[in-house]
Amino acid sequence: QVQLVESGGDLVQPGGSLTLSCAASGRFRSIGDMGWYRQVPGKQRELVATISDNDIKHYSDFVKGRFTISRDDAKYRMYLQMNSLRPDDTAVYYCTSRAKVFDNFGLPVTEDYWGRGTQVTVSS
Repeated sequence: QVQLVESGGDLVQPGGSLTLSCAASGRFRSIGDMGWYRQVPGKQRELVATISDNDIKHYSDFVKGRFTISRDDAKYRMYLQMNSLRPDDTAVYYCTSRAKVFDNFGLPVTEDYWGRGTQVTVSS
């Protein structure tokens, strides 16, 4: 009922910048907390940053001071501005969102959704 599509992943040199975007679409009552995770092959998916529906932001220590999360609720979009990128930032980045949708009986329920990811590669 909610589709999340990430974009903006690319190959960038160390020290460079990228901005990831996540677009939400579908049938939903409201979009709640959103976040970015990342995953490297063979490792668990890890939290990068989250942003609540009242704009409270949380960052994992390894991105503090380098990444900035933001959202545009009018466009149902979330962003991740990534600066001072390092090779160990290389990963697939996933967007996640909590949303209120309607079940088969028309009743509101809260569910979590994930995008399919976008590849970020930091290499010279």
